[in-house]
Amino acid sequence: MTDEMKQDRGILKVDEAECKGCCLCIEACPPKVIAMSERLNHYGYRTAVYLGSGCTGCSICFMVCPEPGAITVLRLASGEKSGATRTVEGATACASN
Repeated sequence: MTDEMKQDRGILKVDEAECKGCCLCIEACPPKVIAMSERLNHYGYRTAVYLGSGCTGCSICFMVCPEPGAITVLRLASGEKSGATRTVEGATACASN
């Protein structure tokens, strides 16, 4: 099975107001689906952005991010249709900070 045929197992959301552009998530992402935005947020930082597909839902980006609430990882629930997601353990608590 090629990478193009694999279904996403997760979705990544980046809060541009919280991201400070440290690039730790980009370096840590195994499938390399995070990049730097060309735009600046209201603090003047280039922020991380999800490229739109390929997320495995591993949450490594969430764990290495030093900014509470900047990254939320949603995993597709196993056995459910695509589009049905659940929040990864710990992501909800951090995202509400």
